[in-house]
Amino acid sequence: MHPARLWKPLGKSDDSTHPHVQCRLCSHFCKIAPDTAGKCGVRKNVDGKLYTLVFDKVAAANLDPIEKKPLYHFLPGTNTFSFGTVGCNLTCSFCQNYSLSTTPRLTGKITGHITKPEQLIELALESGAQSISYTYSEPTIFFELVAETAELAIKHGLKNILVSNGFQSPECLKELKNLIHACNIDLKAATESFYNEICGAHIRPVLRNLKTIREMGWWLEVTTLLIPNENDAPDELTTLAQFIHDELGSDTPWHISRFHPTYKMQNHVATPLETLELAAAIGKKAGLNYVYVGNIHGHDGRDTHCPSCGCTVIRRRGYTAAINDYSHCPTCKAQIAGIWSTHDSR
Repeated sequence: MHPARLWKPLGKSDDSTHPHVQCRLCSHFCKIAPDTAGKCGVRKNVDGKLYTLVFDKVAAANLDPIEKKPLYHFLPGTNTFSFGTVGCNLTCSFCQNYSLSTTPRLTGKITGHITKPEQLIELALESGAQSISYTYSEPTIFFELVAETAELAIKHGLKNILVSNGFQSPECLKELKNLIHACNIDLKAATESFYNEICGAHIRPVLRNLKTIREMGWWLEVTTLLIPNENDAPDELTTLAQFIHDELGSDTPWHISRFHPTYKMQNHVATPLETLELAAAIGKKAGLNYVYVGNIHGHDGRDTHCPSCGCTVIRRRGYTAAINDYSHCPTCKAQIAGIWSTHDSR
């Protein structure tokens, strides 16, 4: 166990020896009784103090193409050292990484290899990665490990990437403000009912955090996994696209990802190609300059086109792109939004 950050003590109840505590890390703001954990399963009240159970328990680590996060406008063609722990603060029925996210909550077990932030930096540097990605489960719940690793990463010239559901508390985002350079945030749906019934969360904190992230200056890309008959109605897609355009900016890349049946939604069908292409058309109609279709083999929806002349600026095959300076269209010289070099300001 490691002392947690972002929490406060509460009063004792009549039948408890030690105080309850309130976790201030995500927008659940869990009130945690003695000897119990919050909704994520990895932050526990021990004798009236909150501890993280995953500070040094890395459950997955790999060297990934940065396009796999997905990030298409942040250092394309480079590799990112990616890692995560078990646990998550959401309970999505369609979770693609449920073997990691649900373990603490369902079994009470904290699995992973003991790994310190210094070791993670060493592994990242040895791999030749230009960045570190906090990913796989939900990085919010291993905040202390993210924060310490990110501080070291900056000292060693590495960029920091957050791949998240966007359900942080305002305090958490404030703590991360100067540590993170880029992020991909899930905007899972346009309705509160989807977030509440399928994800065990609420939509308003995510919308608020997306706007805050834009204001903080992180490079931001947004992903929506389209699930047939759940979040793929044209009016909902229009709402999502309009929010991204109006609140986050027309240059914010929107990744529309294909759902494959998994976890508690194995009775659903995979997202039809027509639905993905309709969503992409809706995004472009709303004025978004960079809309991508992903998680589907052989589709050219991964390529980046110049919003001014339509020229293909970045051609992707699978998760790979050539390393280049893509800051301007090679045909019309129009500026292409993104961070193309580690020397850029963010």
